[in-house]
Amino acid sequence: MPTEVEPKNTSRAVTYELWMKAPNPMVTFFKTFDVTNLIKVNRKRHLKFNMLMDYCIGRAAIKVKEFFILPVGDKLIQYDTIAVNTIVKNKDGEVSSCDLSYNAELNKFNEEYLKYTTQVAKTCQDRDLSENSMVIGTSAIIDTYIDGAVGMNSGIFNNPFIIWGRYRKRLFRYYLPLSFQFHHTQMDGAHAGAFLKNLQDEINLLK
Repeated sequence: MPTEVEPKNTSRAVTYELWMKAPNPMVTFFKTFDVTNLIKVNRKRHLKFNMLMDYCIGRAAIKVKEFFILPVGDKLIQYDTIAVNTIVKNKDGEVSSCDLSYNAELNKFNEEYLKYTTQVAKTCQDRDLSENSMVIGTSAIIDTYIDGAVGMNSGIFNNPFIIWGRYRKRLFRYYLPLSFQFHHTQMDGAHAGAFLKNLQDEINLLK
């Protein structure tokens, strides 16, 4: 169950004072990933590429404890669980939002991904798990090649956010540039870097 924590009693005490009231506390990293192994799993097991990315994102995030604390309003909230959000094209041709609880079992995560993205697409109703989970936002813009994107600081949605476009083939390998935006109160550059390294490792290790 999410609980409010006293900033001074956390490892984020200094950054809370520095960044909570900053005009733009969001930081964006850009990185290109080798997703060759993800393509192999995608084709061998007939699993959706974006689902596999979401799974690897959740798997990489749970290893960085800073992901479990998020600034919400002027408070710091501690979460027990992580969810990964995905954007779904709905039946009206617009986009809807679908949060998915991270599950260490790939088959179970895939089942929920297929179930809830289909449900959201049909109903045009967002699935929101933010009351109980720290949600990592994602947006896959698969119609074009992009190097990344810098999001806006809304002052409301402080969650980490990842954006990618189409992957690219170079010789016999596939690469995917993406951007990772995070609130500086939640984590520092070193934590973000550790997450991105974890993400590449998880992509490489997926079977």
